[in-house]
Amino acid sequence: MEDKNKKNISENSQISFEVKKEEGKVFSGKIVSTKMKDTVVVLIERYTKHPKYGKFLKRQKKFKAHDAGNKHKEGEIVEIIETKPISKDKRFVILPARQDHSGGEK
Repeated sequence: MEDKNKKNISENSQISFEVKKEEGKVFSGKIVSTKMKDTVVVLIERYTKHPKYGKFLKRQKKFKAHDAGNKHKEGEIVEIIETKPISKDKRFVILPARQDHSGGEK
């Protein structure tokens, strides 16, 4: 049963990643930079509530993610999942695009 949950995240890549869906954090964000080889920068936005005043604050963080073959373009919305460290700053891999039942990308 454990083999069903594993996803192989490499297509024509020199580095092969096997990721279990339950093990890493999954974020959804927008690609803001594709200037590096096999790496993209993904901007993650989240809202947090101020503990005292109750105002909702927008928090942003950028993560570097592995993009084998530079397939993704700037401005795309992608899902990234946490993996073992790939380099000094890279700890995420882009998940393959999911297909919904209508045939379009989700």
